[in-house]
Amino acid sequence: MTAFVQALRRFGWVEGKNIQIDYRFAAGDPTLFENYAAELVGISPDAILTGGSPAVAALQHQTHTIPIVFTGIGDPVGQGFVHSLARPGGNITGFGANDPTLMGKWLQLLKEVAPRVTRVAVIFNPDTALFAPLFNHEIEAAASSLGITVALAPVHDDSGIEEAIAAQAMEPGGGVVALPDGFNVTHRDVMIAAASYHSLPLIGTLQYASAGGLIAYWFDGVDLFAQAASYIDRILKGASAADLPVQQPTKYSLIINLKTTKALGLTVPAAMLDLADEVIE
Repeated sequence: MTAFVQALRRFGWVEGKNIQIDYRFAAGDPTLFENYAAELVGISPDAILTGGSPAVAALQHQTHTIPIVFTGIGDPVGQGFVHSLARPGGNITGFGANDPTLMGKWLQLLKEVAPRVTRVAVIFNPDTALFAPLFNHEIEAAASSLGITVALAPVHDDSGIEEAIAAQAMEPGGGVVALPDGFNVTHRDVMIAAASYHSLPLIGTLQYASAGGLIAYWFDGVDLFAQAASYIDRILKGASAADLPVQQPTKYSLIINLKTTKALGLTVPAAMLDLADEVIE
C-alpha cells in the first residue's frame, strides 16, 4: 500500500489533500471478504483497488458499476471477471494476470535444485484460491514428464498445513508447492517452519524464498500495486475500466535461498545460480 500511495502522489493525488483512501484488510480470511466488499461499496467510492480473486469475486457480487482495479489475478477471463484481456468490457480491469502455465516452470526449477523430488504436495485454501483448479491442472500436466506425482492438499488452517506437510514427509522424495494464494502468504511462516522441520524443499512466490523457502520464481507483487495507481488515476480522470486492458506481468524474478539449500544437503547447478536474480546466503 505504501508503493501504491507513493505512486498516486506522482500522478498528483495526495492522501488527505485531494483523495481519500479507505482501507480493508481481510488477510486471507474467507469470512471477511463479503463483509468488507459490502462496506466499501456502501460508501460509494469512485474506484476500488483490490488484490486476490476472493476480493474481486466479493466485490463483483456487490457492484457492476463502481470501477474495480485488481492486482495479481490468475486467469481473470476464466474466472469470469473480464470478457477479454484486451477489452475487459465491464467495471473490472487490472494488473497481474498470472499465467497458469508458469506452474510447469515451478516444477522444473524444483526438480533442478532438488532432483530427488518425485512427489509434491500442492498446498492451497480452496476458499481463497479460486484459481486453484487452473493452476493444479497445469501442475498435474507437467508432473508426469518430470517423473513427479502430485497430491493436492486443500487446507483451511495452520494444523491443516502442518498435517499436509507431515504426510508428504512420510516417504522419501517429497516436496512442497505453495500456490500463490493470499491465505498461503498469510500463513507462510507456518508452512516454511513445517517444511524445514521435515526437511522438504518448498517453492512458492518471492516471499517464500526470502523467509526460508528453497526457491521462488514470480513477479513483484508490490510493484503491481504501484502500477495499478496509473489505472486509478485514469479512472478518476474519466476513463472507463471497460476500455483499460488487463496487463500481464512483464518481469519475473528467480530467487534461491542457499542457506536452505545447504540445510537440505542440495547443490544448486552453476547455470541456475547464474540466472538467479537474487541469491540469499
